[in-house]
Amino acid sequence: MRTMPLALALSLAASATPWAQEIPDHPEKLVFRPIAFAPPSPRGHRVVLRNGMVVFVAEDRALPLVNVSLTLRVGSYLDPVGKEGLASVTGLQIRRGGTKRLTAEQFDERLDFLAAQVGTGISDTAGSASLNCLTDNLDESLALFAEMLREPRFQEDRLALAKDQALQEMKKRNDDSGDIESREWNVLLHGADHFTNRFTTEASVKSIVREDLAAFHAKWVHPGNMVAAVSGSFSRAEILRKLEVAFARWPTPRPVVPPVPTTIAPAEPGVYRIQKEVNQGRVSLGLPTVKRDSPDIYPLEVMNEILGGSGFTSWITRTVRSNEGLAYSAGSSLSVGVYYPGRFRAGFQSKSRTVPYATGLVLSEIRKIRETTVPDEDLETIKKSLVETFPSNFASKAQTMAIFASDEFTARDPQYWATYRDRIRAVTAADVQRVARTYLVPERMIVLVVGDQKEIDLGDGKHDATLARLAPGGKVTTLPLRDPMTMRR
Repeated sequence: MRTMPLALALSLAASATPWAQEIPDHPEKLVFRPIAFAPPSPRGHRVVLRNGMVVFVAEDRALPLVNVSLTLRVGSYLDPVGKEGLASVTGLQIRRGGTKRLTAEQFDERLDFLAAQVGTGISDTAGSASLNCLTDNLDESLALFAEMLREPRFQEDRLALAKDQALQEMKKRNDDSGDIESREWNVLLHGADHFTNRFTTEASVKSIVREDLAAFHAKWVHPGNMVAAVSGSFSRAEILRKLEVAFARWPTPRPVVPPVPTTIAPAEPGVYRIQKEVNQGRVSLGLPTVKRDSPDIYPLEVMNEILGGSGFTSWITRTVRSNEGLAYSAGSSLSVGVYYPGRFRAGFQSKSRTVPYATGLVLSEIRKIRETTVPDEDLETIKKSLVETFPSNFASKAQTMAIFASDEFTARDPQYWATYRDRIRAVTAADVQRVARTYLVPERMIVLVVGDQKEIDLGDGKHDATLARLAPGGKVTTLPLRDPMTMRR
């Protein structure tokens, strides 16, 4: 049988396509059909089970798999004083410590036989539990998943192992300059008393016993405290029935979960330094921003992308890396807070002697976006990028259900996704400059430098740049390293 040549087949296919175009001589001349995409609505996917659990369900028969992802209203902010680390340990041991009926070893073996992947954890402001399994094994996998959540064993030897591992990891807290930078930057931005800075210590970890885990679980983990995202190869009616059965025997108390603390206490603006004998210095500079209910979140997002968030096209990357060759990675990030203000951070890693000069360059780019109007080309490039990549948020049913569950959990404005692209398109150069002037005030910046301070103070010999010249009043504050086991300075 003769086959049609590939070139002829492509030519015929192109001629039959209404949007066909001749291949231009340069990629920039390509013309694309406008993207027509409407974000899905959660309305047709939301179900409340009889036990109070909110579930978002979507059928997806692309693969013979089922994904279940739960978010729990719990977090390390609920750790009792002196028991720092309890929430985190409880979150991990729900999965690792077996069930009332099965030892940890038996539970692991059964999940392995079913080819089911299960995980649990508790972070600062939420807990999580996930199940991925074959559709053919759904009944037993889901039953085991619910059993684990409802009746964890918290097996003593697994808990002892987890505590030993935590203590060993604790000893390494000051080994990596990146870990030090991340930890201390969070302290400077949120304040030493913020719950995200209530560090585990040798004493707090050793004080945690099985009864603590059981009490924490009994108080906070139950269906009424959960939001679920479920997708996979099933019928909607079938999976809802199976979920009702799996969680039916679980009592659902409804205690009031204390709200996540909403205040932060940033350090005084200035330059802070921590001694760490490494070849390269690490620098973070920035300040708190806004919560996500602020109307400025859209121009702030665009502003950050132009300044340092969009890779090689961003101003900071272009100046510090491409033009000056001072850092392999340099840029900025911006987050908006759900419970407390988010943050703007510009950062890089550079050879010790070029740290002051590179820091000055970053601050110059921040001043530039405050004092000048961003070029139309930069503005339009970023806006088009944000608008045209928007559909990727909903690339799969699992992603979509996860977004719906997250929005339910955090009570996001229902109109956020529907209006996002229009709000981004509406951002003007004047808006970008306004939010830069409002939020990126150099005099309010907190700068953290982690590295070999003697080398950093020597400078590069080419530029008149020092940390003292960047600091208000020439004062640079030295922060001693913390004891890794007590976290005292």
